Amino acid sequence: MDELKDRINKLLEKFDIDKKRQEARIIEAESSKPDFWKDHAMASSKMIKLAEIQKEIEEGELLQRMVNDGKYEEAEKLLGKLEKALYLSNPYDESSAILSIHSGQGGVEAMDWASMLKRMYTRYAEKKGWSCEIIDETLGEEAGIKSSTITIDGRFAYGYLKGEAGVHRLVRQSPFNADNLRQTSFALVEVLPQIQDKEVDLKEDDLEWDFYRASSHGGQNVQKVSSAVRLKHKPTGIVVTAQSERYQAQNREYALKILRGKLWTLKEEARKKEEKKLKGGYKTPGWGNQIRSYVLHPYHMVKDLRTNFETSNTDAVLDGELDGFIEEELRKL
Repeated sequence: MDELKDRINKLLEKFDIDKKRQEARIIEAESSKPDFWKDHAMASSKMIKLAEIQKEIEEGELLQRMVNDGKYEEAEKLLGKLEKALYLSNPYDESSAILSIHSGQGGVEAMDWASMLKRMYTRYAEKKGWSCEIIDETLGEEAGIKSSTITIDGRFAYGYLKGEAGVHRLVRQSPFNADNLRQTSFALVEVLPQIQDKEVDLKEDDLEWDFYRASSHGGQNVQKVSSAVRLKHKPTGIVVTAQSERYQAQNREYALKILRGKLWTLKEEARKKEEKKLKGGYKTPGWGNQIRSYVLHPYHMVKDLRTNFETSNTDAVLDGELDGFIEEELRKL
């Protein structure tokens, strides 16, 4: 009960009903002006936003009444709904995602681990009803993958998956070693939102294109033409590749999609770094900042090191059952 009360208090604090009432009053005042409907698209958009805000106010007030009346069972049901609405309200949370997995330290073990993570996330996406497409992949020489980039198309895909970015650590008995020695492997997960063309300004002079023959997908037909693309953004030095499609034009679009996401993420990291600097402390995302451990030997446990959420059902997690981890991380953000 104390945990539930704590969740409710945190949500109501972040929800800020008074601020929402003020936002609603501003839109209502604008809508009463004679020229409000001259720009029909803008006016319609504002009225939709007003309806959404009013609904949020009603639900926030209802949650508060339930708490005051001691109806905690009913409050818990509404709380879950409001938590998702609140914690998925940041820019691009509603967007589709681009997810990349890179094998790290551990050789063939790490490449196999990267492949296991790829399956875990595609299974998670399937359970959510989202569609996945590999747009770039480099296979391991013996097993697994060195890297894979996947588009995940579905509403709120980025919002749910953004907290998965970071280093994932696996501990298990090696299937590639005759002595079944315990092995530790690492893989890095990157998650980007799919950004629309108009939202990130790309100048053609800043882009450097290179075309080559694809090697991972498509069979003989791909090998005959230079359909794969490598794109470098000169001002930042960011390089992206795409080679899954037979046609160069499609791979160009994929490369631009990845680049837009990376440029937006770069700006976000700079903004967050500045905020953290003002508050004190900043941790660079990337290697060394492990977010989750998956232990398959000598016991079974998956534990998130940020939220301390854990489960011993490792098979379910590796089969895409990630809701518990993702929801705990969303509450923390």
